[in-house]
Amino acid sequence: MATKQRSSKELQPTTPPHLENDLKRLRLPIFLNSYDSLSLECSREETTYVEYLARLTSAELSERDGKAVQRRVNAAKVPTPKELSDFDFQAVPSLNKPKVLELGRCGFVGDRTNIVIIGPPGVGKTHLSISLCLSACRIGYRAKFFTASSIVNTYREAREGREVSRLEASLRKLDVIVIDELGYLPIDRCGAESLFGFFSLCYEQVSVIVTTNLPFAQWPQTFAGDERMTGALLDRLTHRVEILAIEGDSYRVRQSRQARR
Repeated sequence: MATKQRSSKELQPTTPPHLENDLKRLRLPIFLNSYDSLSLECSREETTYVEYLARLTSAELSERDGKAVQRRVNAAKVPTPKELSDFDFQAVPSLNKPKVLELGRCGFVGDRTNIVIIGPPGVGKTHLSISLCLSACRIGYRAKFFTASSIVNTYREAREGREVSRLEASLRKLDVIVIDELGYLPIDRCGAESLFGFFSLCYEQVSVIVTTNLPFAQWPQTFAGDERMTGALLDRLTHRVEILAIEGDSYRVRQSRQARR
């Protein structure tokens, strides 16, 4: 009796009926979406079962890492994404470019070192602070962006709701906090005390990136004229600090001049 020839379709391995449901329960979406096509690819390449599993696992982890980075970036609440690769270093030759690129590798976070970026308006201080913040998020650190006025308002609202302890507990969980535009707007006595409490909280616990248009000698005017409090704050802030001083014309002024020309 002749043996019945089986079709190529019949020779292909069938998918166990419970596999896709199991992958959903295990929350392995990349496994679920890729196992079939990757199995055919590995079959053509005659790779081992271990290599097939390694490829699936690598794809799953890569997807998870990408989503984790995006969650950290979203939680940072930066006003607009800015990258170091887009910063115009030629426009501000006074800025130490090698130092900035080194800071972009975020070694300062592990050392709990602070960064103070000082310069006139429009020279790229906020751009740098956002770029460093995002770099930290991509490496795996938790970061948050505030303006000086917004952190003061956040403390004020927490005080009114008797939730300062909860606020400070959440801040303590971060690795990097940006305080942008310190010195641009006047801060009352209560706000100055809140800022002092914030910097005391972060001391040797959280790396703080501060942008300001004021040299340190003029900081007392921001902190309600209290030189004693300002001195204590600066003592903590500058214990471990990298200072980036920027000189030059405002980027917006340069653009306006070019437009007129």
